[in-house]
Order: sequence, then structure tokens, then C-alpha cells
Amino acid sequence: MFFKTIDFSKYSSIKIGQPTEVLVVEEGDAIPRDRYLIGGANNLLVSPAPPPLMILSKAFATIREEDNMLIIGAATPTGRIVSYARKHNIAGFEFCAKLPGTLGGMLAMNAGVKEYEIFNILHSVKIDGKWVKAKDIQHGYRYARLDGIATEAKFEIKEGFSQDLLDTLLSLRTNQPPQPSAGSVFKNPEGDYAGRLIEESGLKGVRKGGMQWSPIHANFLVNLGGGTFEEAIYLITLAKKEVKKLFGITLQEEIKIL
Repeated sequence: MFFKTIDFSKYSSIKIGQPTEVLVVEEGDAIPRDRYLIGGANNLLVSPAPPPLMILSKAFATIREEDNMLIIGAATPTGRIVSYARKHNIAGFEFCAKLPGTLGGMLAMNAGVKEYEIFNILHSVKIDGKWVKAKDIQHGYRYARLDGIATEAKFEIKEGFSQDLLDTLLSLRTNQPPQPSAGSVFKNPEGDYAGRLIEESGLKGVRKGGMQWSPIHANFLVNLGGGTFEEAIYLITLAKKEVKKLFGITLQEEIKIL
């Protein structure tokens, strides 16, 4: 393992942060327990004083087939997974198209689109060196309790990649803003949508400095240029306060604040 400096104002999808020393874990290394694994930093909001961080090296960005199982390394980008599935006619991964980040991030938050979620097709995960069946991992809407660091995952190979399904799922994302963001800030409360609640609270399009609740999709906090952590936190706190006041609903962050 070794240290490298990552500038989160360039590396993170929301383009907020500062140059920070991050531990790079290589294959065969003992994975530290006192550091936060950042992955592709696609749903992260990094503060001026984040906890100790680490990232998996490219040695964990692998895809192989073994005993009718697709075994994918946690550092593998989602786009590469979809490309492999399409090339080899493997079904089940169509929903991963245009989902940002890596497999590890998808596992950690049970990422998905509508009813399609990674745990629906997951067989098992290698956590801290041991394989754990998906059914034995506590998970739900946009969360999974891995209780350790995932380095690989297994999926049963089923034939039949569907370009039609991929196109249909991609069409659901046409309302996502083009500016830098960390995706959906809040989880959808049961039976409702966080974006609707924020919009009904009058915050859609509201701006603080370089940060704004997107006028395209109210649950996206976008960086218009030069946005800061403090400005983002102000708008997140404001949305929670207004939605609670008007609807009695406590919004829960989907974004990870470090």
C-alpha cells in the first residue's frame, strides 16, 4: 500500500473538496479498519476535515468467469461491467448503464434504478477476505450493511442482455441535470419522492453561492462553479428543515457526508 494525494475538487463528482492524502490498498494488503473507503467518490461530499481515507487500487478492477459465475472486482467501473455484459450476452446488468462509480459503491448502497437493484442479482460478496452470501447481508432501499470492506462480488451468469431494457432505463434519467452533482441527495421516503417534497417546499432552483437545488430535478444539488462544502450543507439543512416543517417527514441523506 502507498499514499497518494487526491484533489476532491476535481476527483469527486460534485467537485467539492481539497487535496487530501489517501491510502491506496493493493492486492494482498491487509485492509485497514480505521479508514473510510471512498471508491469513485460519486456520492460523496467531502468536508474540509474528512476522516482518514483509502481507495482500492486498479488491481481490484477485474472481471472474470468461473463455474458459471461472473466475479467482479469492487474497483471495476460500472460502465465496464455493462460493456462486458453486452459483449458476452449476460443478462441482469442493464440497469448499471450510466450509474456512476464502481461496483464497490453499488454494493455499499444497494444502488439501482426503480425496481432494479444490485442485490437482486447478487450471489455473494467477498468481505474482509471471506465470501458472504447476499441473503445473509442486511440490505434494503439504498443501503447495505457489509460490515467490512468488499473486494469482489459473484453473480450467477444468465444469458440474454437486453438493449431494449437498457434503453428504457436510460430514458428514465433524461431529467438529470448536467452540472456536477453527487446524484440524489436524499432517499425517497416511503410512498413519496424527495424531489417532489423539496419542490413543494419552494426550494427547487434555490441557490447559495455556487451551489443550487437543480431547477431540473429538485433532489439534485448541483455545483454551478466554485461551490463549497459549507454552501452545500446550508442547502441540505434548509431542505430537511422545510420538508419537516411542511410535511412532517424527516429526509434521510443518500449522499455520504465525510
